[in-house]
Amino acid sequence: MWSVREQALYWLDILEKRMFRFDPADGAQAEWRFDEEISALAERASAPGLAVALRRGFALFDPAAPQAGVQWLQQPEADQPANRFNDGKCDADGRFWAGTMDFDCIAPTGALYRLDADGRCSRHDSGFAVTNGPTWSLDGRTLYFNDTVNGTIHAYDFDPAQGTVAHRRPWLRFARSDGLPDGMTTDAAGRIWVAHWAGSCVTCHHPHGGEELARIALPVSQVTNCAFGGPGLRTLYITSARVGLDEARLAHEPLAGGLFAVEVDGPGVAPFKFAG
Repeated sequence: MWSVREQALYWLDILEKRMFRFDPADGAQAEWRFDEEISALAERASAPGLAVALRRGFALFDPAAPQAGVQWLQQPEADQPANRFNDGKCDADGRFWAGTMDFDCIAPTGALYRLDADGRCSRHDSGFAVTNGPTWSLDGRTLYFNDTVNGTIHAYDFDPAQGTVAHRRPWLRFARSDGLPDGMTTDAAGRIWVAHWAGSCVTCHHPHGGEELARIALPVSQVTNCAFGGPGLRTLYITSARVGLDEARLAHEPLAGGLFAVEVDGPGVAPFKFAG
């Protein structure tokens, strides 16, 4: 997640329970450690710090005051200890959307949740083994959400006023050779950029038909997410993972688990902040 107010990038190592901050102006880095997996974050609009998704649910955390720890807001799946939260983002009205997943990536026990500014939490879809995304169309009327294990990006009709989804349908299915859809984002032209787990790339797609418009090849196989940043939001920051790769594979992918930066042909959209 790019912080416009700090001109810095926040990114996460979920399984190692760490959050990082990178300042491209001087290369400075900072790190915070948590007691459980941390998987998504958003800046707060009217208060310091962040809204975050941890393994068990939604919380607040201020990197400038780490001694205060996390302030829990909601733990909607307390009855499902084999699940954890995964990817998430805020919509234009400052509601934080995040999905859950089976920790073993097998059982379809994951769901899509919405956290409101007043702390209320609601479930909007279910039946996923691994969730990623979401991102929105430029007009805010379509929400894209990844059913990663099944290689499918779904589109929903999105009601910006009510913050609800309807009419789920497959928008894009990945070929087996292209890996699985992981994190994604939207640029200022409305194009959808998608990270390919086990696909060694990020692709750019037309928002309506899903046609591929561009492809960024990467020297790593497990590409996990992408976000626009930099002063003009023209740098695409891309994360990757090395989990599960044996020594032989890592010899071919020495940069696996690295953070990449690629200059692209047009700007992205600044991330929306959490209204709470």
